[in-house]
Order: sequence, then C-alpha cells, then structure tokens
Amino acid sequence: MKLALFDLDHTLLPLDSDHAFGEFLVAHGWADATNFKARNDAFFADYLAGALDMAAYVDFATSAWRRRPAEELLALQARFMREVIGPAIRPSALDLIQRHREQGHTLALVTATNECVTGPIARALGLPVLIATALERDASGAVTGRIEGMANLKEGKVHNVGLWLARQGSRWEAVEESWCYSDSTNDLPLLERVTHPVATNPGAGLERVAQQRGWPILHLFA
Repeated sequence: MKLALFDLDHTLLPLDSDHAFGEFLVAHGWADATNFKARNDAFFADYLAGALDMAAYVDFATSAWRRRPAEELLALQARFMREVIGPAIRPSALDLIQRHREQGHTLALVTATNECVTGPIARALGLPVLIATALERDASGAVTGRIEGMANLKEGKVHNVGLWLARQGSRWEAVEESWCYSDSTNDLPLLERVTHPVATNPGAGLERVAQQRGWPILHLFA
C-alpha cells in the first residue's frame, strides 16, 4: 500500500472548517452571538497554540446542534457547504489530490475536526477515506457531546490511522510509502511517522521544523 494522508484545515482549505462552522451557527441564529462566539474563538486560539482540550471543545462545539432535528442539521450543513466550503476549495488542492489518485495511492483525509462537519467536505474533495474525531452516540443514535475513542489530534492521528489500517488487514509497518500534508505542528507525530512529510501552507512553527529537517514545503494558496 502507498498511502497519501491529507490534513484539512489550512492545508487543503484556506480556513478552519471547525471554527468556521461555529461562526456559521452564530450567523444563522443557532448559537449565541456573544458567549458562543467568544468561546469558539478561545478554543481556536488554544488549537493554534497546541493546547486544545478536545473533549471540552467537542462538547462545546456540538452543543448548538446536537439536540436539533436531523433534517434541520442536514439542511444547515448543505448550506454551509454551498456558502462557505465550496467557494474555499481551490484547484491547487484538487490537483494535489488528483496527482496521488493517478499514481494509485490510497487517499485519506485525516483531520481533528469532527466527522459531522468533515463528512460532506471529504466527499466534495473526492477523498474516499475520512479519519476524523468520532462523535459518541447514544442508543438512539443521537450525538452525546463526547468523543468516541481517541481524539484525532496529535498522537491520536497516528493511532487512528493505525486502527483504520488494521481494519483493512494491514498495519503501519506494511505501508510501502506514505505521504502526509499538513500546515501545523499539531501534526508532527503524523509527519514524523510517514516516509514523505510535506509542510503544506505551514505556520511559522512547522516551517521552522521543515527547514531544519529538510522537509519539502508546499504552498497551495497565495
């Protein structure tokens, strides 16, 4: 197997989909314009600093919609895709994915953002495998606000990709070649695990690491 792993936010998209969905909830009256927005911004700052409490964030981020009827959530997701995500998908990102597809590589979106937000995005990008932060559901199928398994952040990405490989009857050691594209030092564990790490639209911290280690640096967006 040859494996191409793509982070999402600020890697394939020039925005943070999780934070943007929170802003979209506020803009459409699903969340409080003062308190929710301030907390959403604070959690985003924690993520950028590498200090995000994922359990607290998932509970907060899902609180605005998890008790809404499913059809309302689906309609809002579709609008979010049309108005926010669709216009943010750049040809340069699609071309990168296509180059790996043409080489017969197995493609996966590996993102800390939860599966509810990122499922439609993975489909829009043409990525057949989504490895995201999974949301726990109760006996009725409703989202509880807790994480199922390990959060897909930092070392959790390596762990969860390993679980996915095991479900395919494989393991990390059996992967012949692997690529990881990411913008963030949060993804250093995954970048260090693959054979071809690529700092993609990197933040200052990851750019320094890439320069020190001789990793390629790719800029998909101006």
